[in-house]
Amino acid sequence: MKKWLLTAVAAAGLGMMSSAYAANPFSDVPAGHWAYDSIAKLAAAGVIDGYGDTTFKGDRLMTRYEMAQIVAKAMAKGANVDKLAAEFADELDALGVRVAALEKKADNVKIVGQIRYSYKQNKREAPNKKDVKDSEAALRTRILFTGKVNNNWDYIVRLQNIQLLHGNDGADYVGEDDVKLNRAYLLGRLGGAHVEAGRTNLFLANGKMYDDSLDGVLFSYGDKYKFGGYYGKLTESYINNEASTDSDKGWGANVDATLCRNVNLIGGYDHLSLTDDYPAFGDKVNVGHAGLKLRFGKDVLLTSEWMHTNADDNENGAYASLDLYGASYKKPGSFGFGAVYYDLPAGAAFKPSKTADWKGQGLWKDGFKGYNVSASYTFAKNMMATVSYWDLESRVNSSRKNKTMWSEVQLRF
Repeated sequence: MKKWLLTAVAAAGLGMMSSAYAANPFSDVPAGHWAYDSIAKLAAAGVIDGYGDTTFKGDRLMTRYEMAQIVAKAMAKGANVDKLAAEFADELDALGVRVAALEKKADNVKIVGQIRYSYKQNKREAPNKKDVKDSEAALRTRILFTGKVNNNWDYIVRLQNIQLLHGNDGADYVGEDDVKLNRAYLLGRLGGAHVEAGRTNLFLANGKMYDDSLDGVLFSYGDKYKFGGYYGKLTESYINNEASTDSDKGWGANVDATLCRNVNLIGGYDHLSLTDDYPAFGDKVNVGHAGLKLRFGKDVLLTSEWMHTNADDNENGAYASLDLYGASYKKPGSFGFGAVYYDLPAGAAFKPSKTADWKGQGLWKDGFKGYNVSASYTFAKNMMATVSYWDLESRVNSSRKNKTMWSEVQLRF
């Protein structure tokens, strides 16, 4: 049965029926939904949780084991659930008393983590110059803490350590002992808006413009028609090959509107202030972009946007990405493929997703074109391997090229 219905049944069975003033923490459960009050009440009591992106995903089929976990949480809180306990006796027995005891202690703080080993090879080509090749192997560890402030707000902290095992000059390294606090932000709802404030993650133009940290605030409002915005410092933007030093504050607005079941209109406007003047831009970069997301069944997604910047030349461009299937950490044997075509205008790539050496040889100020292909496979639960390849070149001088091969194995817990 779908999660909507089973949650409503659970609310009735636990004696936690609707409350007109109960706060709803999930972005995909509108106030007018028939299950709104039951979901809000159970969330406020700590009996149900959403996902890391603040969604509830009520249309997803729910297993008996998942329902048993809800009953176990309710039992740990002292609820009278004799009838539900009898119905899910086998599943509760499998969970054991240990789960109920742990839930009492773990309600307020949750901890998850990632371990990733990666190996990257770059090749940079330029006219009248010897090709430059380098490689890098690294082990990255991340620990994410989510602490509940109240029913509407969480505080999220991410610690990160990167051990460089093999560097560009071919030398081996023992790595760094430093652990960096690279995410620390409040996440919650203010009125009907989803809000993040602090050092959070910013994702612009499907990650083709920027996918890294923002020191500031971002918000989004709506479900079928979602509007958003942000203001702050893009801490990892690359301007003229330098991270963070030449960029100051940024702001922007975006939209993601569901036109029909399989078509979304996407777009936005982004502004980045520069601390120095550049011939093509002056002291600011402005980027406008608009496009579509097209779904073909549940396994195929095509995304494309036209882009325009305020550069003196090479100011128009576009990208198109294709995602097939999709590997899931929860499903061993699942796999996915991706492909991206780039023809980005000058100044558009603040710091795109993934790890291609796009910033080399002036590709930020020239704009660049090329492609990326990737494949992922989940070989065991919470263990995934990925291989990606980029071939990019300057839009001003096609003899300036960057090629990157990236492979990784990532574990999550």
